[in-house]
Amino acid sequence: MKLRTLTIFIGLFFLSFLISGCGSRKSVTTLKLAHVLPTTHPVHQGMAHLAEVLEKESNGQMKVDIYPGGVLGSERECLESLQIGALDMTKVSSAVLENFVPSVAVLSLPYLFKNKAHRWRVFDSHIGQKMLLDGEKVWLRGLCFYESGERNFYLVNDKVESPQDLQGLKIRVMRSNISIKAVESLGAQSAPISFGELFTALAAGVVDGAENNIPTIHQSKHYEVSKYICLDGHSAPSDMLLISTHTWNRLTGQEKQWVNLAVKASVEKQKLLWEQATQDALLAFEKQGVTVIRPDKTSFERSVEPLYEEMRKNKDPFYEMVLQIRELSDSVNK
Repeated sequence: MKLRTLTIFIGLFFLSFLISGCGSRKSVTTLKLAHVLPTTHPVHQGMAHLAEVLEKESNGQMKVDIYPGGVLGSERECLESLQIGALDMTKVSSAVLENFVPSVAVLSLPYLFKNKAHRWRVFDSHIGQKMLLDGEKVWLRGLCFYESGERNFYLVNDKVESPQDLQGLKIRVMRSNISIKAVESLGAQSAPISFGELFTALAAGVVDGAENNIPTIHQSKHYEVSKYICLDGHSAPSDMLLISTHTWNRLTGQEKQWVNLAVKASVEKQKLLWEQATQDALLAFEKQGVTVIRPDKTSFERSVEPLYEEMRKNKDPFYEMVLQIRELSDSVNK
């Protein structure tokens, strides 16, 4: 009897071992990542690198399926899908995310950063890390910032070399309160229309111009209907990669480590891709006959000072963060 019981126990042990072993070989955690960019965009390519690194580091136990080009919805819709757990990951502009996570609105303030080194100093600091986690209470956990350069004005027929040249011009901006204030503080009229409708709006003269970073102006082919690009670099809202907290909380400790490692690798890769894309875009503008203007930014910076003074006087809750960000620029220059 004892021998029979022992035999059954051993048999069950090996059976459970075989079942669990087969299960582990078949078990693959696949994350769905959606965004609105084309596959040729350097931010998409950075996320594609993330998928490659994650699959390699996890030995095939984790994968990322990427849905580009807005096939699963707009940036706002993707964020809402994360909130209910219908989507695992997404990339959005901080200017869109600010409608869900107010603290990231600070990134859209005009001339907040002195240069790219200052920007990344902030992203890598406790300020940036806090921004990434501020959305957890609304089921949105930030994983990283991606390089998205500075936003510049581009015009169909108007040459802009100073804020005075923007007076009365209708400029398309993102649906962001701070972005709207920033553009209006420089003298333009804001027109927060859909990005998908912008090419037609520019061509038809519905708006006089728009503002965006150099690679996106190139990727969207907006330079084909715009004669002038002014490299004023008035703001630098960042692209941010997020994961649903519903998904994050389901991952094991090991899986989270793999994700973090892959994210870090993708950030470094994406920075290089961005630099190359920017150079390629400027060459394309030149070949197209677009006039690229590199203005003295002093008058632009002076024009937005009242915006910061208003924040100070009204005791804006994020003005303290502005001061902290400015302090980090000193450490960059040392």
